[in-house]
Order: sequence, then C-alpha cells, then structure tokens
Amino acid sequence: MQTADYCREVESYLCQKNDGHLIRVVGPSFEVVSGWAAQGVPLKVVLRGIDRYFERYYAKGPRRRPVKIDFCAADVLDVFDEWRRALGLAQSSVSSHQSSVESTQSSATRRESLPAHLERVVMRLTNARARGTLGADFDEVIDRAARELDAARAEARGVRGEARQALIARLEALDTRLLEQARAAMNDAMRRAFEQEADEELAGFRSAMAPDAFARARAAAIGRLLRERLGLPTIRYEQA
Repeated sequence: MQTADYCREVESYLCQKNDGHLIRVVGPSFEVVSGWAAQGVPLKVVLRGIDRYFERYYAKGPRRRPVKIDFCAADVLDVFDEWRRALGLAQSSVSSHQSSVESTQSSATRRESLPAHLERVVMRLTNARARGTLGADFDEVIDRAARELDAARAEARGVRGEARQALIARLEALDTRLLEQARAAMNDAMRRAFEQEADEELAGFRSAMAPDAFARARAAAIGRLLRERLGLPTIRYEQA
C-alpha cells in the first residue's frame, strides 16, 4: 500500500469512529501516520490502536470533541509493540516526532498482573463459548483450561518463586494446546485467507528477515489471526 493510500484509510476509519466528523490527516498528523507506514506498522494494527483509544474515551462518558489521530498515537505504538512481540520481531525505532506523544502513554503500557491476566482469560473463554464461535470439539479443552485457570487464579496472588514459574509454564502448555485445537479446526479456505493476511502484515519486514525467522513470524501471525477470529485469549503469561 502506498503511503497516501495508507493515510486515506486511516483518515476514513477515524472519520467513522468520530461519527462521520471529518478530521483530516494533514500537516503534523500526516507526518505521524506516514511515519507508521515507513516503519511497517500494518494498517490493521493502526486501526486496533485507534479502537483502543476510543474505548477509553467512551468509558469517560459523553464525548466533548472529535478525536485527532495524534491522540491515538500512543495506543497505536502500544499495539504495534504487542504485535511485534507476539510475532517475535525485533524492536524497531520510533520516529523522533512521536517522542512527545510517548510521554502521555496510557497505563496499557504497564505489564498486566498475573491475577488480572487470569481473570481476563477465564472471561474470554467463557464469552467465546457463549457466542457459539467454538464448536463442540473445543468443549473438553475449554473445560480443562477453565478448571485449571480457576485453580491458578485462586493461588496467583500468593504464589512466588518456583511455584509461580510452574504456574506460568502450565499456562504456556494450556495456551499451546488451545491454539493447536484451533488450528486443527481450520478449513482450507480459512487457512489460505489467514496465510494471505499474514503475508500482507509482514510484507514490510520480510526482506530483512532470515527464512526461518520469517517462517516463525508467519506462523505466529496466523495463530494471532485465528485467535481474533474465534475470540480466543492468549493464556500464556509474559513476565516483565
């Protein structure tokens, strides 16, 4: 995607989020968005960052003014950082013109506590089943995951040292099993669609990656897209 098209897509999405109020991506705002394009920030990552900002904005009550893209910059960078870590991509530099925005980053950049992580995982598993996005073949693995997570949640506040590391390893194993079950449920059409989308997301990084690194990142991207489609949480816990 050309930079101008990238900026137009962001501008159009921002217009939708602002209930049709047009906020142009020009001047300094254009520099911010074109900087994301130059860094290889996937368009979907930018849109998720915008969504994250608006979720907090809506939570504060009725909106008082339209939102400029500059206000969403910290959240976009947060989501981009999370996306890179999930795919095992190296840290990329952030443009200097965004440094002033970083000072206002939200609490989303702070590591989620283990108890809070477990609460969110159990809630998302329950919601995924209630929405019917998962078939009956997921029932056993979800039941086992929920039981173990409930037990782990009860002890998470006091668990330390080796017990904490064992809990984190158990969560890693549960996460692997859940994703394997999800991959097994994919049909050929879903697999091709996810592969194409993963290739598009990684296009800006592929030339600088070794083949084995790209293969790992591509597999991780497909897994992330599958989680999004099925509403599955990431059960594993990343320590600070």
